Amino acid sequence: MASEFWLIAGLGNPGKKYEDTRHNMGFMTADLLAERWSVHFADHKGLAMLGKSVMNLSGRNVKFFLAKPLTYMNDSGNAVSSIAAYYQIEPDHIIVIHDDMDLDFGRIKVKSGGSAGGHNGIKSIDRSLGTPKYARVRMGVGHARRGGNAHDNTINWVLGGFGPDQRKQLPEFIADGADAAEDIIFQGLAKTQEKYNGR
Repeated sequence: MASEFWLIAGLGNPGKKYEDTRHNMGFMTADLLAERWSVHFADHKGLAMLGKSVMNLSGRNVKFFLAKPLTYMNDSGNAVSSIAAYYQIEPDHIIVIHDDMDLDFGRIKVKSGGSAGGHNGIKSIDRSLGTPKYARVRMGVGHARRGGNAHDNTINWVLGGFGPDQRKQLPEFIADGADAAEDIIFQGLAKTQEKYNGR
């Protein structure tokens, strides 16, 4: 029998040097959700920091796990699929929060299924779960200036920090990302897409 739990995974890279980088939008959003719902993280098999709690919104209680994979971005799938298998959580109860270079900074798009859009963390999760049919909260970080070596540019960009203007907007952006994850659980995917995708 499938679990009633939801799993929310915020993607990022572990370690000090990655802390405030664009690639760690998922971690930042997971940290805010942890604060909101008093989640205490503990190690899950060396693959992720994992905690569980109950969300109470609009008179409903929903149990959820919150994960921050420790596997580095390109192996995020190992962590997500291990937790999902261990707690019998189906893909339709999984939400992955990640940075997205195809969206301008501050934009959020919500989707389920579809292409990984070149995001290695998402490719890894698609592979490990054997399906892309889980919900994704895509947090826009914009993209590097084109030109020069595109690959190096991309890597330097996602592992770069935010400028002063973006830093000011970051708390609100992260709060929106956390809201979007909650909305998927409580309002459903379609309603959440209506709310965020057109902004």
